[in-house]
Amino acid sequence: MLLNETIVALATPPGSGGIAVIRISGPDAINFTAPVFQARSKISLQEQKSHTLQLGFIKDGERIIDESLVSVFRGKRSYTGETTVEISCHGSPFIQQEIINLLLRQGCRAANPGEFTMRAFLNGKMDLSQAEAVADLIASDNAAAHQLAMNQMRGGFANEIQKLREELLNFASLIELELDFSEEDVEFANREEFQELVFRIQKTLNRLIDSFAVGNVLKKGIPVAIVGEPNAGKSTLLNALLNEERAIVSDIAGTTRDTIEDEISIDGVGFRFIDTAGIRETTDQIEELGIQKTFEKIQKASIALLMIPSIQAISKTDKQKMIVEINRIKNRFPDKPFLIVVNKIDLLKAEEIADLEETLGHIAGTDLQFISAKKKIGIEELKDKLKNYVDTGALRNNDTIVTNSRHYDALLKAQAEINQVQEGLNMELSGDLLAIDIRQALYYFGEITGEITTDDLLGNIFANFCIGK
Repeated sequence: MLLNETIVALATPPGSGGIAVIRISGPDAINFTAPVFQARSKISLQEQKSHTLQLGFIKDGERIIDESLVSVFRGKRSYTGETTVEISCHGSPFIQQEIINLLLRQGCRAANPGEFTMRAFLNGKMDLSQAEAVADLIASDNAAAHQLAMNQMRGGFANEIQKLREELLNFASLIELELDFSEEDVEFANREEFQELVFRIQKTLNRLIDSFAVGNVLKKGIPVAIVGEPNAGKSTLLNALLNEERAIVSDIAGTTRDTIEDEISIDGVGFRFIDTAGIRETTDQIEELGIQKTFEKIQKASIALLMIPSIQAISKTDKQKMIVEINRIKNRFPDKPFLIVVNKIDLLKAEEIADLEETLGHIAGTDLQFISAKKKIGIEELKDKLKNYVDTGALRNNDTIVTNSRHYDALLKAQAEINQVQEGLNMELSGDLLAIDIRQALYYFGEITGEITTDDLLGNIFANFCIGK
């Protein structure tokens, strides 16, 4: 990528709309746009002040393509940190493409995915973790994911890493200085203070690494597997939660042969519900494949809803069979949180519900909720219980939460190196041996914020961006 090139792309989603925004960024952004723009005020684009806009015509020679608003952002006071022009035109796909083609003929180059944000990073407008948060912000589809991305964009995570890196770098410099005076046996880096620093770094790294488990599911939506016998009402429950007919509902057992997924937001937190094939003994090979997929989905889910169809009169044999089945599934996934959902309570009498509650309440490690998916009884209470499974305390407190797998990997590697430094201090190793692990820890910290990058790393990160951002 050449920063001396001027790039152009559509910055709004493709397709028809009220308006579209075409972004031009680079040293010749104004020079390439000026010949095709005629302002109503007669003020040329070169004379237009930064952070102002003008109404005028985009013209190809004498042919008027559109009446548009043109904004100018000069120098480092733009998103990319370089001169930028934005054309707000009418949202016709034909108009959009005509203007972009016109600018390409003027000398612009079509922008690569994420190139505007990459330039913002390279020009020092944001660090790498903040740049990655831009993509997360665009992709956020619930309040929790939005808040996580905003916190990262505001630099909370980067500031925390940067502070640790600066303190560690200071001690690294003192240890390196000791190496220059190794023959004189002097000690510039106080080992007790260094021990305290290493302990603080370990504590912070542990907290950040532990936060990834919560951050990752909050960002992607918490996976909830709906499991149970065929015809227990799993598809009806999914439709009730989504408030739409998403899954096929039938009285025929075994209708769901594959998994069906959809997502809703409950009080700003995304939940990804997975309607799975019913679990039962079967000779149908296709249904058996669906059941195997069900077990795979339970393994990957954060929460499992175990649905039981209530019966008007449950015999002692039925109760025992039901408890055995619940325990069989729970024993297969001992660490998985299970919520037992008793469906079709509209068919039960009060004493039958009380009897079921007493029977199922003795199963360890489970919560219990009575519903009627068909009549939408108990659905809101079920949502409340699902929220209780999610610890959003760190989110409410605006604590730093790691959501990016690249950051998580770098933190794990930095943690391993810091632990090596700790061992070296305990063994009273010499400064030259400590310096090796310190340098590696600094390297991994630098990878997160982008102080240490490679072309491959940047390519992989920004390739996932949309064009125009």
